[in-house]
Amino acid sequence: MKLIISVVQDKDVGRLLDSLVRRGYQTTKLASTGGFLRQGNTTLLIGVPDDRVDDAVGIIEQTCRSRTEILSPVAAPSGPAEAYIPYPVEVRVGGATLFVLDVEQFRKV
Repeated sequence: MKLIISVVQDKDVGRLLDSLVRRGYQTTKLASTGGFLRQGNTTLLIGVPDDRVDDAVGIIEQTCRSRTEILSPVAAPSGPAEAYIPYPVEVRVGGATLFVLDVEQFRKV
């Protein structure tokens, strides 16, 4: 068994959950925030049998496409000044970041 940890932009998570549920995958949804853009995203924990990992990853790849957006700056953060960008910037958002881990033991109680 594998555990897929998938960090997904909030705009993509609804479609992804629908697609995963239709294919019989159970997921746990966790709210999270990205460090660079400080935008909301969702982390999904998906338990998958070894022989279905490629199928699950394929669903994620088909559903979570990256795209570019123009982001306006927010107020200067309280952190280092060099991290502040005072003008609109084009960034790549969306897609998904995946980690596929071996599961030593799984129990449902």
